[in-house]
Amino acid sequence: MPSITKRLVDSLRPSPRGDDVVVWDERLPGFGARVKPSGVVSYLVQYRNRHGLSRRYTLGRHGVLTAEEARDMAKDHLADVRRGADPAEVKLAARRDLNVRELCDLYLAEGPAEKPGKKASSWEIDKSNIRRHIVPLLGRRKLHSLTRNDVMRFQRDVTEGETATDEKTGPRGRAIVEGGAGIAARATAVLGAILGFAMRRGLRADNPARGVELNKLAKRERFLTAEEFASLGDALTKAEAEGTNRNAVAALRLLMLTGARRNEICGLRWEWVDFERAMLRLPDSKTGAKAIPLGAPALKILSALPRSDDQPWVFPAARGDGHFAGLPRVWRKIAKAAGLKNVRIHDLRHSFASVSVADGASLFILGKVLGHSQSRTTEKYSHLGNDPVRAVADSTAKKIAAAMKGGGGNVVEIQKSKRRVTI
Repeated sequence: MPSITKRLVDSLRPSPRGDDVVVWDERLPGFGARVKPSGVVSYLVQYRNRHGLSRRYTLGRHGVLTAEEARDMAKDHLADVRRGADPAEVKLAARRDLNVRELCDLYLAEGPAEKPGKKASSWEIDKSNIRRHIVPLLGRRKLHSLTRNDVMRFQRDVTEGETATDEKTGPRGRAIVEGGAGIAARATAVLGAILGFAMRRGLRADNPARGVELNKLAKRERFLTAEEFASLGDALTKAEAEGTNRNAVAALRLLMLTGARRNEICGLRWEWVDFERAMLRLPDSKTGAKAIPLGAPALKILSALPRSDDQPWVFPAARGDGHFAGLPRVWRKIAKAAGLKNVRIHDLRHSFASVSVADGASLFILGKVLGHSQSRTTEKYSHLGNDPVRAVADSTAKKIAAAMKGGGGNVVEIQKSKRRVTI
């Protein structure tokens, strides 16, 4: 058996068969390192308790603990075993009496290893819901005391704004947390996932969130009219002339001309821009790897942006490393200047789709342009027009670009909704 050192642990790899890989230390019997199929490495001790039952106790993850720190902990635990203690039973008893805050900490620490396919951005959303809603309302409650009525009351309290706050997060940062049915439903869904995690870990026999009906949300489909496109185009031009962040203005124009999601544009790298084939080739997105076709107006915007060998981001942050992240703040200012009401950044994606369908684009092709992994996602636009096969990306971008300039255009019939839209 090898001696467990940092070099050895760093060299460990998951089993191709999907099993746990465990190596034991030659110097300290019972001390080992385990590699999960996800690649997470943890230190552990194995022993027999006073009843002769074999037990495994996880000391902690590699990276949080060094090999030598884990070895020292293992020595202490094995000494306790010789004195008749059972570390695993003590740990389990302590976990059974967790409060919700402690359970949330455990979920964020160990949940990613349990669900390796879940995106880092999704874990960040969970973390935000935990910090902003779950911990303030339920953090001190003991896990075993939580009931279905508590979960229902949690959703109602978040809906009514019990966790609403407006606080500074730094010299230039500000967090505005609001209530509402949508936020409450999402926070309750996260709470249900956490309680499901507790159930799988044997910390509860049931999930009190199961069967709780989430708030019903009204479907929100906000599409810009031709007049609103023109107003927005004017507001963007004026903002650019007045010195508004150039990256923000260009990013908003690209969102309008591509139908892409905000993080797909703000987090864009130059290596993903294929000028020759007029494509954005994203290695990962909400629906996995994705190619976004670019119309001529979108290509023109990208071609005009500055590039350098030492800057990988198309839209770099104004300060420090990373990509630009201040688009929501700029959007609120520009939307107000354009006279737009109740328009989110994501509604630019809906508007791109509405122009495409009104122009006769098929739902199948539109789904490919937008990167929908399931056809039913695109079907929500079916009421906007018929379904003939047309080239979408280039014609849609050109029409939006023309509308942003305030120019006239042809009249497109939208037969099912009995409306006429001038683009």
